[in-house]
Amino acid sequence: MTKAIRINQTGGPEAMVLEDIELAQPGRGEVRLRHHAIGLNFIDIYFRSGMYPAALPFTPGNEGAGEIVALGKGVKDFEVGDRVAYVSTLGAYAEERNIEANALIKLPKKISYETGAAMMLKGLTAQYLLRRTFKVKPGHTILVHAAAGGVGLMLCQWATALGATVIGTAGSEAKAKLAKKAGAKHVILYNSEDFVARVKAITKGELCDVVYDGVGKTTFPGSLDCLRPLGMFVSYGSASGQVEAFNIGLLQQKGSLFATRPTLFHYIAKREDYEASARDLMKAIARGDLTIPIHARYPLADAAKAHEALAGRTTTGASVLIP
Repeated sequence: MTKAIRINQTGGPEAMVLEDIELAQPGRGEVRLRHHAIGLNFIDIYFRSGMYPAALPFTPGNEGAGEIVALGKGVKDFEVGDRVAYVSTLGAYAEERNIEANALIKLPKKISYETGAAMMLKGLTAQYLLRRTFKVKPGHTILVHAAAGGVGLMLCQWATALGATVIGTAGSEAKAKLAKKAGAKHVILYNSEDFVARVKAITKGELCDVVYDGVGKTTFPGSLDCLRPLGMFVSYGSASGQVEAFNIGLLQQKGSLFATRPTLFHYIAKREDYEASARDLMKAIARGDLTIPIHARYPLADAAKAHEALAGRTTTGASVLIP
């Protein structure tokens, strides 16, 4: 028997219940993984609430880190005792789980389990956003919404290391300080300032090459007004609600803009891309271009409290569950 958070009916944080579950032996191509840390992400709320559909009942969570305790048939590249991390299908909020070996990345000893659990979904998201969706280079000016959030802080650090000028938005002075510490040259307090007007003033009317928007409804279409002609709007999250349907002619009117709504799992669908992205991420960590501070730790049994903090947008940086 092992313990896992189960959602039998979608709803609020109270929908998550810690239950004893029986795990089968790992199947062909699978391993049994004992979690040492589990990553918390805003997408977990989307699944819990039913915004993103999942077959009931289910265990939420898409990333974690731990050690392999058993192997299924046909697993060749991993051994019992290996330290690993992953971003994968639902099922992370558990003491132990069975998972496809193909979803795992070996974790160097220099990277802790907590960092491993926090870096996979958010870190690989930052990787594809900065290195593939829009390839950030020296001289670029970028706007990062929610710059003190888990992905936001990573974007600020890594983009600065890549030579870009980073403008961030944040909801409080405390969060603004975190974003500046992470490398944002300018931080706009969106609750008290017009972020479009401030971006225009900061850039002297030149505007930005790319906007990374994990907020959604409340920052659109203002984000488009922060882009110079041929700039790119990247909507990668919906913390304030999803961007509603809009007339695509807006992109032409505002400067022949590009707009995309990417998701990590399309970028790492091929094993070779997954491995290459993870290598790039871990190299950035090894160089010091990227650090992943853990700002909050919750026992697995307190997953509901963790979700309340996430939904209230009172968290900064990365948070983890500890089984």
